[in-house]
Amino acid sequence: MSEARSEPATHPATARASVVVAAHDEEQVIGRTLSALLSGSGPGELEVVVVANGCTDRTADRARQYAGVTVLECERPSKTEALRAGDRVATAFPRVYLDADIPATVATVRRLCEVLDGPGRPLVAVPSRHVEVTGRPWPVRAYTAVHRRLPVFERGLFGRGMIALSEAGRGRFTTFPDIVADDLFLDSLFTDEERVQLPDVATTVAAPMRTGDLVRRLVRVRRGNAELRRTSRGRQPGAGVRRSDRAAWLREVVLPRPWLAPAAVVYVALTGWAALQARRVPPSGAAAWGRDASTRTGVAR
Repeated sequence: MSEARSEPATHPATARASVVVAAHDEEQVIGRTLSALLSGSGPGELEVVVVANGCTDRTADRARQYAGVTVLECERPSKTEALRAGDRVATAFPRVYLDADIPATVATVRRLCEVLDGPGRPLVAVPSRHVEVTGRPWPVRAYTAVHRRLPVFERGLFGRGMIALSEAGRGRFTTFPDIVADDLFLDSLFTDEERVQLPDVATTVAAPMRTGDLVRRLVRVRRGNAELRRTSRGRQPGAGVRRSDRAAWLREVVLPRPWLAPAAVVYVALTGWAALQARRVPPSGAAAWGRDASTRTGVAR
């Protein structure tokens, strides 16, 4: 890996948590994310490490404008490589992994730290999530109406863009493997008794602005999940990679809520189409990451 590190920020040993942000061409949103994270934080309370990987825009320059933020640059567009680079620099625990487009607040970080602090506590914590669908086309809204109610999101660590690990939790693995599904990888390391979802804090996750972008996101998720299941079979500690419950949308979501039946038709159609597309040869490089550019530009059709 070719990596150039900017002049590091100085963090006192009392930093309450380290926040690692992997950012690929996030010039349009990285300022919003860092402003939300640092606003109201105490001096040296957070050790924030932004890793600009494979960027062709001014992501790194924008991040350097924020005092107390360490900025690294990697040539290759790879989220897992960025997470590894951030881990090598970060020093504090809990360790928070935050997506560059998630404007989480310091209050959320404090709450996550609170539940992870001390022996006998959970090893990993996540906030609840709110999916923003305002201004989205009706297929995206219909799909989300079913998807956001799936029971897997009550215990899973994915789909929030923010995961916090205690020092003991981070000790479950050495480095992030070269896979797309980094959040599912973390989810596989912990049993239900070792994790907690906080109902009193939440991240806002932007649904894709276009139906085509939603399908591409679903394809990326399917490929990433399949890759992780294939490469980690029989080798994962903790709970192991979750099995896909393909009937949960009907049994747990639609049957108890018959009024969601029209939305379920859209959900099944988009899920099936994404499954077909995922069988094709997966892309490489930045395309494999599958970042949804529509949520950065706010363009809807």
